[in-house]
Amino acid sequence: MLELYGNQIESHLLLGTARYPSPAVLAEAVKRSGTEIVTVSLRRETAGGRNGGAFFEMIRDLGVRVLPNTAGCHGVSEAVLTAKMAREVFRTSWIKLEVIGNHDTLQPDVFALVEAARILTDDGFEVFPYTTDDLVVAERLLEAGCRVLMPWCAPIGSAAGPLNLSALRSMRAHFPEVPLIVDAGIGRPSHATTVMELGFDAVLLNTAVAGAGDPAAMAEAFAKAIDAGMQAFGAGMLEPRDMAVPSTPVIGKAVFS
Repeated sequence: MLELYGNQIESHLLLGTARYPSPAVLAEAVKRSGTEIVTVSLRRETAGGRNGGAFFEMIRDLGVRVLPNTAGCHGVSEAVLTAKMAREVFRTSWIKLEVIGNHDTLQPDVFALVEAARILTDDGFEVFPYTTDDLVVAERLLEAGCRVLMPWCAPIGSAAGPLNLSALRSMRAHFPEVPLIVDAGIGRPSHATTVMELGFDAVLLNTAVAGAGDPAAMAEAFAKAIDAGMQAFGAGMLEPRDMAVPSTPVIGKAVFS
C-alpha cells in the first residue's frame, strides 16, 4: 500500500493525461492501468486551445484522484500562481510542483523549486516536487515541508530510462521512510521494473503510454511491470557476483569410475 500525505493508495502507477489521441483512449488507458491518480496540467490544457472546462469534467468522471501540476512554469511566482488556480479548479491541496530551469532538458530549477515548495506548504498545499536525484536538494525540499519526492531518472519525454542507477539507489538508501516516486524519462516497462527493484514506491508516466501505438495496452503493461519490480524487491534479489557459483553443489556428489 502506498501512503501519500496520509492517503492510502493501492496502485503504484500514476498516469499523466497529456497527448492522448482522444479522451476515449485516455479513459481506457486509465482503466487498464488500474491507476488511482492522474496528473493534469492547468496551463497546458487552458493554453492549448481546447475546451478546458469539458476536459476537466471528463477527468473528474474517471473516478480517480487528480494531482494537478505546474508544468510549463519557469519561475517561483508563476508556479505558485498556477498552483493556487489549480486548487480552485480541482478542489484539492495536492500539487505536483514543476519549476523548469533548462529549456532543452526540462531539468528543474532546484533553487526556485525549493523556494516555491516552501511558499506552497506554508499555504496549506501538499507538494509533490519534480526534482533531480541530488541528495542535498532532496534534503532542502523535505525541510521546506514536502513529504513526498519525485526524482527524475532521465529528461522528460526522453524515454531513456534510468541514467544514473547509483544516484537513485543512494536516494532510496538516504530516505528510507520518504515516499519516492520516479517521475520522467521512463520509456519501457522494463525501465519501470528496474526502478521498482531499487525499492522505489511508485512511477509516474505520461509520454511512454500516451505516445504508444496502443496506449491502453501499454498502460496495462506498465502496471504489470511495476508490480513485478515491487514484488521482486520485496522477495529479496540476488546481488551480482564476480564469479560463477554452481547451482548444483559439487561436495557430496556421487563419483562414478
